[in-house]
Amino acid sequence: MKSVFTFITALLLVTIAVAQVPRKVVADKIVGIVGDKIILKSDVYNDILDRQRRGEPVPENANCAIMEQILTLKALVLQAEKDSIQVGDDEIDALLDNQIRGFVQMYGSKEALEEIAGRTVYQIKEDFRQTFKERKLAERMRDKIVENIKITPQEVKEYFLKKDQKNLPYYESQVVIGQIVVNPKPSRDLEKLTIDELNDFKKQVESGQQKFETLAKLYTQDPGSKENGGQYSVNRTEKQWDPAWLNNAFRLKEGQVSPVFKSKFGYHIIQMVSRAGDDAIVRHILRVPSITDDEINEAINKLDSVRAKLIAGTITFGEAVNRYSDDDNSKYTGGYLQNQNGSTFLELSQLDKDMVEMLGKTGIKPGEYSKPTPYTDERGKKGVRIIYLKTRTEPHVENLKDDYDRLAKDALEVKKQKALEGWFAAKIPAYYIMIDEEFKGCSTLSNWMQYAAAGNK
Repeated sequence: MKSVFTFITALLLVTIAVAQVPRKVVADKIVGIVGDKIILKSDVYNDILDRQRRGEPVPENANCAIMEQILTLKALVLQAEKDSIQVGDDEIDALLDNQIRGFVQMYGSKEALEEIAGRTVYQIKEDFRQTFKERKLAERMRDKIVENIKITPQEVKEYFLKKDQKNLPYYESQVVIGQIVVNPKPSRDLEKLTIDELNDFKKQVESGQQKFETLAKLYTQDPGSKENGGQYSVNRTEKQWDPAWLNNAFRLKEGQVSPVFKSKFGYHIIQMVSRAGDDAIVRHILRVPSITDDEINEAINKLDSVRAKLIAGTITFGEAVNRYSDDDNSKYTGGYLQNQNGSTFLELSQLDKDMVEMLGKTGIKPGEYSKPTPYTDERGKKGVRIIYLKTRTEPHVENLKDDYDRLAKDALEVKKQKALEGWFAAKIPAYYIMIDEEFKGCSTLSNWMQYAAAGNK
C-alpha cells in the first residue's frame, strides 16, 4: 500500500485514461466500491487495453496498481464531498474544452474526431465530465490534507543523513538564474513596411493567387506553426492566447481573412478555417518589424539605469522584474527561469545558447548582474536583457550546502506522504469497502482487502 498515497500517481492514472477517445471495450461490472462510489471493470482494464493498442509496455500486475490508484481517488472524492469541497462547472468546462482541443489536434478536425469516437463533441465531453470532476475534487482534498505541512532545517538535515551516504546522486553544474527583458519598439517606418507586407498577403489569398497555408509556410515568423501552414486549434476561453489575437480570430467567418492587427508578438493576419462555438481551427501569419541599432541602444540605456539601481540596492530584483521586464513568463516566477518540473535549478544545457555564451563571456559571479546584452529569442524576436546569477554550483555529489533547496523540497514531499498515509489509516476503516474477488491476489491491496473483509462481515 506504500504507493497508494503518492497522489500524483493517482492523478496520472486519470490523465492516461483520458488520453484516448473513450471506447467501451470491456464488459462492465462493479469490481469495487468506496462508500457510495463504484469502480467498474472497464475503469481498470480499458487503460491497459489502450496501452496495448498504442504498443506501450504494460507492467506486471497493472490491474492491481490501477485498482489501487482508483480506490485512492474514490476515497479522496468521498471525503471531499463530505467536507463540502466545491468544484465549479466553469472550471470543469475549461478542462473539458482543453481535452477536446487536444483530440481535435490529434485527429485533424472536429469532424474526424466525431467520426472516430462515434459521438458528437458534446457527448464526448459528457463522457469525461464526471471523471474530470472527481480528479479535481480529489486534488482539492489532497491539498487540504497537507496544506499545513511545513519542513524545518533540522528535518531537512535528518532527511539527508538518512540517505545512503555512499550512493548519493551526482549533479552537473547548475544555476539559479533570472532575467529582466526589454523588447525594443520598432520605428514607425518599419512597422508600416510590415503592415503593407501583410496586406499584400491578404490580397493574394482573397484573390485566389495564393493559398494562406503556402504563404504561412514561406513567410510566418512563428516557429510553432510554420511547418503546419500557420494552423492552430484554439478556444476563445483559453487564457494563454494573446487577447488581441483571440478577439480578431473569433470575429471571422469560415474562410475569411482578418485585417492586419497587432499583438504583443508582432503583426498578424488570421484565416478562420472552421469553427464550432468557442472552438476553432485557424491559420495565421506573424511578421515582426525589424529592430534597428537605435532601438537596441535605447533599450540598453534603459536597462543600464535599472542595473545601477540593483547594484546600489535601491530596488530588489523582484521589484525590477515587475516594473521593467517585458517577459510575461518570468514575471510570474519573480524573474527566475524554471524547467518543466517547476525547478529553478537548471543545467547549462537547459538555457538558451545566447545565455550560455553570455555567462561564459561576462564571467559574472553568484549575486552579480550582467550588463544589458542584446539577444534573439526562440521566435526570432530581438530583445535586451540583464542576467542575474543567483547561485551556481560546480559538478558535485549531493550535499546540504549546495542542494539544500532541493533536499527541502524532497523532504517536504516525504512528510506530506506520511501525513496522507496517516489520513488514510484513520479514514479507510470508516468507509464501506468492497473489492471483487478478481483482485484477491493483489498484494498491494492488502490493507484495502482487510477493511473490505471487515466491512462485508
